[in-house]
Amino acid sequence: MADSIETGAVSEQRKLIVSLRERIDEIAWTMEKSQIADYVQLMHKPWRLAMLNLVSGISRGVGIAIGFTIFTSTIVYVLQALGALNLPIIGDYIANLIEHVQQHLEREGYTY
Repeated sequence: MADSIETGAVSEQRKLIVSLRERIDEIAWTMEKSQIADYVQLMHKPWRLAMLNLVSGISRGVGIAIGFTIFTSTIVYVLQALGALNLPIIGDYIANLIEHVQQHLEREGYTY
């Protein structure tokens, strides 16, 4: 009877060890996915971190400028197309908008 108790205890220990090993492997995989080692290396090189941030900031700024240019040119194109259609309500609104912008430019001293 003592043999079966010892055998049961050993099998429970083995199950516990297997369970712990699986959990450790899962944690190691999660840490590898999160790239903590790369982050720690980056923290030890502040100049590299600053350069990466500078390049990413410049890239983001250029991307925003290009996107805004495309967006506004599309809006202007659509407004021109709507103005050419001579629709009563929209045409009057666009004419008022253009008149307002021209008055503002004249007050500021700009010529067009």
